[in-house]
Amino acid sequence: MSDIYGQYLTMKAEIDEAIQEVIRSTQFIKSGKVLDFEVRLAAYLSTNVVACGNGTDALQLAFMALDLKPGDEVITTPFTFVSTVEVLSFLGLKPVFVDVNRETFNLDEGKLEEAFSEKTKAILPVHLFGQCANLEAILDLAQKYKLFVVEDACQALGTDYLFSDGTKTKAGTIGNIGCNSFFPSKNLGAFGDGGAVYCTNNEMADKIRSLANHGMKAKYEYERIGINSRLDSLQAAILEVKLKYIEKHIQARQQAASFYDEQLKGIEELKIPTRVPYSTHTFHQYTIQSEKRDELKNFLAGKGIPSMVYYPKALHLQEAYKHLGYKQGDFSVAEKLSQTVLSLPMHTELGEEQLEYIVNMIKKFFENS
Repeated sequence: MSDIYGQYLTMKAEIDEAIQEVIRSTQFIKSGKVLDFEVRLAAYLSTNVVACGNGTDALQLAFMALDLKPGDEVITTPFTFVSTVEVLSFLGLKPVFVDVNRETFNLDEGKLEEAFSEKTKAILPVHLFGQCANLEAILDLAQKYKLFVVEDACQALGTDYLFSDGTKTKAGTIGNIGCNSFFPSKNLGAFGDGGAVYCTNNEMADKIRSLANHGMKAKYEYERIGINSRLDSLQAAILEVKLKYIEKHIQARQQAASFYDEQLKGIEELKIPTRVPYSTHTFHQYTIQSEKRDELKNFLAGKGIPSMVYYPKALHLQEAYKHLGYKQGDFSVAEKLSQTVLSLPMHTELGEEQLEYIVNMIKKFFENS
């Protein structure tokens, strides 16, 4: 599904030296390469960046910074990784689900308003698989109802959002706060866990930085209750090297996606990913849809081709979230997607021979099924 080692080999000398530099410096925690990486990522995104332990921590820090109260409601999607909802429940907030768009996999902005209540305080869109949710529409609603917008951009680092006036802005930097993960397979992946919080408001960014460091104001002075969430210097050193190649790596993903598009678009029983006019797509995943998903997955496995289902059960049907009171049929699109989506191999090192083999096997399956 991904070739992290193959990608490493293309940058081996730089990454090895960066790791050795950290070891020589003995600056392993909240200094050295971590600060350097924050500055470089902030320049790339044109916003403030606070590095943290992982993408889940990034989401938690974002909502801690908003000072919401237990019972406050946050509108989000049931078709996402569990972290999106997990942090809300952990903080005593109530996730309120809205179904997704079958074409984009993202929040259906047309259904948002009907889910609002007096307790609604924030909207949490997820830019799933590398393509942005319709942020312009979401921001208009947020402004109308005085709501916060927190972007889960963990799968969309480098994606551009294109506003109707021609403005182009990076995913995660548009709402009040944005969140990112550096999980190894992500567009910018570490060799372990890592995450970051984005915020254009300087005061809010300082608050998030304090929250991530035990609520510290100055050494041994604590102005708020915080947590301990750190990106270690070794991971920061690796990420700093890889950040130099982020646009090249995104282009490689997009080229692989274009190959898939061209070769698979004529298969009647398979739906390729939809591209929207308001967002680029950086293809953290290349996700198709088919009623024969499970049979196709098994067939590909038999031919040595990995594939993955993201996600096999929508969150409103998970045992941990039964207390929210949702039932089968409440979010029909998310439920249908969980039965039909399949992600194909997608990474920066996919060669034409590999891609041809994958699409030829997919074509063979549908020709014989």
